[in-house]
Amino acid sequence: MAVRLVGRRSYWPAYLIGAVVCILLDQALKLWTVQTFAEGEFRNFIPGVLSLGLVYNTGAAWSLFSGAALPLAALRLVVGAGLLVYLVRRPVPPLMGVALTLVASGALSNALDGWRLGKVVDTLSSHTFSFVTRLMGQGNFPIFNLADVWVVSGVLLIVLLSFRTKRSPSASASERGDHA
Repeated sequence: MAVRLVGRRSYWPAYLIGAVVCILLDQALKLWTVQTFAEGEFRNFIPGVLSLGLVYNTGAAWSLFSGAALPLAALRLVVGAGLLVYLVRRPVPPLMGVALTLVASGALSNALDGWRLGKVVDTLSSHTFSFVTRLMGQGNFPIFNLADVWVVSGVLLIVLLSFRTKRSPSASASERGDHA
């Protein structure tokens, strides 16, 4: 029994390493983009699908909360740090740990931009997503960054994991017809 708990808890170093790797990847792409592109400049990366470029955002997606970079950075810092503390202190199933790590690292990387620059560096533009959002009458899809990809991927994984149902031993027995 103790081995099982220790085994489940032993994943937290991997979650922390994963968070550091995700943050470094996002920050490296942002640094390269700032050094390579003028603000507002974009170039095709995958023609018709994805472009790389540079814009700054002082708010959140779809320009929500524009001008609130520091309060948003504080909120992102609290969320990201809180999730990492949770992962260190509580055993979680591995896939849930990955999902929470993705959300935490995305939040922390964008928080780093907010504190350091007073705005978030956005680098990716999806022509495919924009096509879909324009069909829905919502204009172009927001320009985003890898941190946003981490957050959205983590949330989607959490949603998918929520559909997994755990069967209690008594429910499984009654389904098989093993009545006591």
